[in-house]
Amino acid sequence: MAVPRNRTSNSKKNMKRSHHAKKPKTLTACMGCGSMRRPHAICLSCGRYGDKTYIAKEQA
Repeated sequence: MAVPRNRTSNSKKNMKRSHHAKKPKTLTACMGCGSMRRPHAICLSCGRYGDKTYIAKEQA
């Protein structure tokens, strides 16, 4: 069984995990209504994705 020669310090351990930090969510503007939405997802305000309407929203 493998046994580590020296203990890894907290500083070195945390430096290895530096890429584990959370990244901010990316948002793009909807082509239909201009509101911000996640990329590759249906817009929740107008119900469009690309050129098609998937969720019919009532215009008030």
